[in-house]
This record gives sequence, structure tokens and C-alpha cells, in this order.
Amino acid sequence: MDIAREEVKRLYGNRLRLRVCGLCLIDGKLLMVRHRGIGPTDTFWCPPGGGPQYGETAYEALIREFHEETGLDIEVGELQFVNEFMQTPLHAMELFFDVRIVGGQLRQGFDPEMDAESQIITEVRLMTFDEIKSYPENEVHRLFRLCRSMEDVFHLKGYLKQ
Repeated sequence: MDIAREEVKRLYGNRLRLRVCGLCLIDGKLLMVRHRGIGPTDTFWCPPGGGPQYGETAYEALIREFHEETGLDIEVGELQFVNEFMQTPLHAMELFFDVRIVGGQLRQGFDPEMDAESQIITEVRLMTFDEIKSYPENEVHRLFRLCRSMEDVFHLKGYLKQ
């Protein structure tokens, strides 16, 4: 098993986590982060986000995580939906919020919990809905299986049932 996959399992595996995620649409494209160490093909695209630290609000965590992963500063909008991510050994309750860019420079970020050789973020970029859907289903977040257009992504509400 590669070092990134082992690090993901060590840090996040076999326990329930809370994650906050930001839906950021710019010129009709959604900001996405590509991770390694997750899934069978070692490619997993999802909106930016991560786990709150003890004593940190969901909004504060999303602002911090978004900056760490993308270099961008955001304003957090409304809670859109909740997804339960279950892909052994990972299990997370994910809160998805609308976000708006207020500063910073887009760049490929990092996960401060991981050292340099085990970083899992491999790319950050804006993607059209067709680009997202061009990947196999197991290489993109499951929310996209529920959508036929970018507009559908922003109309998801409530708890997304498995």
C-alpha cells in the first residue's frame, strides 16, 4: 500500500469524522481538489474542505480548510446539504456550504497534518460539469451521481440518502 493511502487510513480511517465542504462556482465552473490515497484508482475529485478542530466552528473550519487547500479566502454562505461519505476505511458526515471568494490567489494547497512526502492533494482547478462527469463515478464525489447539470448541484438539499 502506498504512503498516501497509509497516511489517509492512519489519520482519518476507522472512525467517524465531521467534514465541512465549500461549493465555489466561478464562471460556470466548480472549484475541485484532486486527492490521492482515496479510492481504488488513487484519484478522487471533490470540492475543497476538511475537518473542524476542537473549539472551531464549522464556518471557521471551512475558511481555514479552503485557504489551506486552494490559497483562496472565502465568505461562507448557506448550508446546502449533508452527505454521509462511506468508503472503507473512511466514514464522514459532510456539511456542504455555498462559498464566495473574497481574496487570495488560487494555488495547489496542502494538508498540514501530513508531511511533504505523504501529501494527498495533487491538483486544484476549476472544472465544468462535463469535465467532472467525464471521470469514472468512483473518481469523483458521489454527489455528482445525483446531478445531471451544474445547476442540480446547487439544488441539492437535506440529507443525501445512500
